[in-house]
Order: sequence, then structure tokens, then C-alpha cells
Amino acid sequence: MRHWYNRKWLHKTEMDIKIEEMRRRGYIIGEKCHLYSALGTAEPYLVEIKDNVTISYDVSVITHDNAPIKVIEGATDIVGKIVIGNNCFIGARAILLPGVSLADNTIVAAGSVVANSITQPGVVVAGNPARIICTTEDYAKKNYTYCFNFDNMNFEAKKKCILTHEEKWIHRSEMKKYR
Repeated sequence: MRHWYNRKWLHKTEMDIKIEEMRRRGYIIGEKCHLYSALGTAEPYLVEIKDNVTISYDVSVITHDNAPIKVIEGATDIVGKIVIGNNCFIGARAILLPGVSLADNTIVAAGSVVANSITQPGVVVAGNPARIICTTEDYAKKNYTYCFNFDNMNFEAKKKCILTHEEKWIHRSEMKKYR
């Protein structure tokens, strides 16, 4: 009922409603964020997401590690806060481990495992463990010719745009490597 009321009378988007619910559970979330993952941690109060962050689907933020229970008598967990800086992008199926922070303007590539904090702003990280592969400036220069703008497009308009601009499709075998 509350969901229907929020959409019908308060004109809130699905994303607005989702973020409000996450805040109620304890996540600290800034403004203008787009979160396409549930994040699913038992300690949402240990996750801080600053402004203008996009988190793609199936991203995991892991705020605790239960492995010590197997090897350290009397211990059960290692716990750490995760902080995602302003204007960051976290790619699909990335994993952020306990205690990591991402500097502002960090892009985390899909499938990466961030095991250490990224303190340099404006970088792209990838891999397992994630490491810096280039600056966001280099990334923008390399990918500019492949970019589309789908703002305010419905499914059909987006489909038409993509299918009529095949020259902009990315072909991984032709791309230059970052290093």
C-alpha cells in the first residue's frame, strides 16, 4: 500500500522508493544515486555511499568476514566499514570487501574484487584483486567514440538508436589496451 501511495500521490520513482527503504535499514546514501543492487549486507549501517554514485546489478558489499571462527579461538568475525566516494561507478558483479574505501570519481570494472582501498581519485580499477588500470580521463578518451546518450528514451527509441548506429558498437578485439 505504501509503495502504491508513494508512486501515485508523491510521484516517487521505483529508485526513490528503493533508496528510502535502504536508508530506513541503515545505509548512508547521498543524493542523486542509482542503485541497481540490493547490496545485501547484514550490517547496512557500515555502508556509506556518497553523492552521484551508480551501482550496477549484482554488486556485493561485504562488511564482515566470518573466517576467523575457523582459525582463531574465541573470535567470530572481522568487520569493516565500506565508503564509496562521490561520483563513483561500480560495475556489475563487483565485490567490495570489508574496510575498503573508494576515492571520488572511481570506476570499478564489472567483476572486480576490491580488496584494498582506492585512495587516488579519478581512476578505473579492474581485476581480482582490483588494481588501477588507467585514469578516468584516459578511459573517457578511449571510449568516447563508442558512447550513446539514452536519457529519456523508451525501449523502442533506444533500440532504434542502437540499431541505426552500428558504427558506434564496441568490438573488444579492435580496442586498444590500457597499458
